[in-house]
Amino acid sequence: MRIAISVEDNNGFDSVVSHHFGRCRYFVLADVEGEEVQEIQVIENPFFAGHEPGMVPEFIHNQGADVMISGGMGRRAIDFFQQYGIKPATGGSGTVQVVLNKYLGGGMTLAEPCRESIKHAHEGGHHD
Repeated sequence: MRIAISVEDNNGFDSVVSHHFGRCRYFVLADVEGEEVQEIQVIENPFFAGHEPGMVPEFIHNQGADVMISGGMGRRAIDFFQQYGIKPATGGSGTVQVVLNKYLGGGMTLAEPCRESIKHAHEGGHHD
């Protein structure tokens, strides 16, 4: 299984998880077997400066991810990930190591749209 995690910096397991997946500077890709991380790599987010809805989920899909973990993401992004067969998980905070342990231990499984997403939906905007 490949887990993608939105992060603010390029520090491997010590990278800090980003609250907004689409606006993060980097993604960590963790290849996992069972509950053991086999390998991780940090890649730049090519859409950090800006993107249209769906571009980041497609990029993550093209990286072969099965799961996308972030601090938060919008409803449309959650829908895009689900269409690609990627399981979105929100509520991640702290470091990559902390979030991986929490996810692999069953501590985070569901994706909920962030408050900003809900607010934008009511105002007619988007957030992903």
